[in-house]
Amino acid sequence: MTASKPSTPPDLGDDAPDLSTEEWRKKFAAAPLRRGRPPAKRRKVSTTIRLDPDIVEAFRAAGEGWQSRINAALREYLEKRARS
Repeated sequence: MTASKPSTPPDLGDDAPDLSTEEWRKKFAAAPLRRGRPPAKRRKVSTTIRLDPDIVEAFRAAGEGWQSRINAALREYLEKRARS
């Protein structure tokens, strides 16, 4: 049987600053809070659309990003239509 390893790492010293000091509290309070993805300049609209099953299957079969590819196909259609 093998010897068990200690469950905690050895003491490596305390090089980390004390983040509970007044100096650090002020820095944290002044820092802007940024969460998530930055907002897009042009946000997409959530909608419900009914498509034929074979269309959805074909786009899904190509892998992730199938909704974006449908969006690109619709955009291409509109651009071709505007040129004619």
